[in-house]
Amino acid sequence: MVINRQLVLTYLYLLVYILLSSGVILYNKWVLSPKYFNFPFPITLTMIHMGFSGLVAFFLVRVFKVVTPVKMTFEIYATCVIPISAFFASSLWFGNTAYLFISVAFIQMLKALMPVATFLMAVICGTDKLRWDIFLNMVLVSIGVVVSSYGEIHFNIVGTVYQVTGIFAEALRLVLTQVLLQKKGLTLNPITSLYYIAPCSFVFLFVPWYLLEKPGMEVSQIQFNFGIFFSNALSALALNFSIFLVIGRTSAVTIRVAGVLKDWILIALSTVVFPESTITTLNIVGYAIAICGVIMYNYLKVKDVRASQLPIENLAERTAKEFKMEKKSSDLYVPDDTINSSSGLRIGRNSASDVNVDEEAPLLASSRLSHLGQSHYSSHSA
Repeated sequence: MVINRQLVLTYLYLLVYILLSSGVILYNKWVLSPKYFNFPFPITLTMIHMGFSGLVAFFLVRVFKVVTPVKMTFEIYATCVIPISAFFASSLWFGNTAYLFISVAFIQMLKALMPVATFLMAVICGTDKLRWDIFLNMVLVSIGVVVSSYGEIHFNIVGTVYQVTGIFAEALRLVLTQVLLQKKGLTLNPITSLYYIAPCSFVFLFVPWYLLEKPGMEVSQIQFNFGIFFSNALSALALNFSIFLVIGRTSAVTIRVAGVLKDWILIALSTVVFPESTITTLNIVGYAIAICGVIMYNYLKVKDVRASQLPIENLAERTAKEFKMEKKSSDLYVPDDTINSSSGLRIGRNSASDVNVDEEAPLLASSRLSHLGQSHYSSHSA
């Protein structure tokens, strides 16, 4: 039996992505939780991630010259990078704060709302059209999340509001990224994305940190454990690069399936790592309903892309183009698309609602159809 080396390597990358994505989220929860490492300062943790990522990107761009920086004008920075960084920082802030109040499992269930939030923001901003088939899927996802929330034993309104606010902040960031960067025609790769976005997000987070967390840190006299925070930030950065590798080697549909699988694995693992996290039957039923809506949404989006790239021609021409399109969907960079600079999202014929970003790594390049979809670099990142 001949083993396809490339296929094995692809599945190995997928496994690494799933492990890192789940690991980073659980690690962040462990660090933030008062019951474990007891570092209840989510803004500080996010700033550590942003500072570390920005520093690594600086050395890669300016010192080792792995990539060449783009011609960034003050106008582009002020009108594109700053507003996108502001919403990105907000999504990380709110998303990580939610870990102080609600469980990892429930947070993952709430994250099923991401396609809903992105679709609504895209319609409001005029980058997508209101379609009843998509709208009905969004209703199904919302119903599932409501059912799951109703079944949550340790439901906390504060944590839920933080998480949902973070989701909508990330959705607005995605839409703004499409609108602003598509207009400017700016193209950034994952490293230059970190180079420009991470420092700006760090600055935005400084104000709430100074007002909300700095006084508490002085009173509680927190001891800084370099090993813990360095390994935590390094894990988040490794997650971003694993996504970079996965997107470059596999198809959009495979990435979507891997994302759904990762969510289920993470929910199960969280109950093992954090025994106080309890999952009820109603939780599972509600999340299953939401996932059905997400899967149908993904199917419709894949179908739309195929239809938009396959004009009515003879069967041979249609087959040839479909093959090329499938190949293109697995490529990281596409010539006729503009890669979103801040999140790495590709902008071309598809709207922001076509993309599900990984909440754990929203800075890095994401396939147009990828399920990797917010994280927060903090949830991610956290």
